[in-house]
Amino acid sequence: MIQNLLQISDFRYERKSFISSLSRHEIEAFVKSHPAMFIEAYSPRYVNNIYLDTPNMDHYFANVDGISNRLKVRIRWYGNLFGLVEKPVMELKIKKGMLGGKRNYPLPSFTLNQELSRTDMRESLEGASLPENLNEYVKSLNFALLNRYYRKYLVSADTKFRITLDNNLEYYCIHPNNNYFSNKMVDTENMVFELKYNEKEDNAAENIMNQFPLRITKNSKYVSGIDEMAF
Repeated sequence: MIQNLLQISDFRYERKSFISSLSRHEIEAFVKSHPAMFIEAYSPRYVNNIYLDTPNMDHYFANVDGISNRLKVRIRWYGNLFGLVEKPVMELKIKKGMLGGKRNYPLPSFTLNQELSRTDMRESLEGASLPENLNEYVKSLNFALLNRYYRKYLVSADTKFRITLDNNLEYYCIHPNNNYFSNKMVDTENMVFELKYNEKEDNAAENIMNQFPLRITKNSKYVSGIDEMAF
């Protein structure tokens, strides 16, 4: 099975919060004043994703239905959204309750424009070193959603906890071919907060979260994007 590509040691806790009541500046102020002394791990950047799903949208519905063990498959890269995509990776994301794990596989460069087709992507996979079972599975998937967001990365002074802050969320419809990307939704008001840590730090994580005026919520940018684009 695809899930067997990950071992228990690959998983970490992920606590998310969808923030609509605080501004970006307010939440960043809370993070910077936190007793755990979070600092930027490295420079912020745009994160771009093409999500892949089965013809029946099984990955989407597994999340909506609250299935504990579920899968997401996406192609990820950083920087510019359109044009030549350099150093893309196939990212396999597996969730087991609040635990999340992923594996990345380098892909050949490709160009994201109106000529990109699902056939092109399948051919591109021939140049990737994917495990055989994953390769066959990915080839059976369809384009589902294109999205991007601006991400900041922070780490606690003891390096045990990491925070990502995502804003400027953009969603685009993506089709098997003839993509003009004119159907677009932009969310500049809301932010997604995520605290990530190893399983052994779960008790200490309660103290970390209690310092924030946030409530842990279920959030998936993939599900939100599909819903917003009126799937």
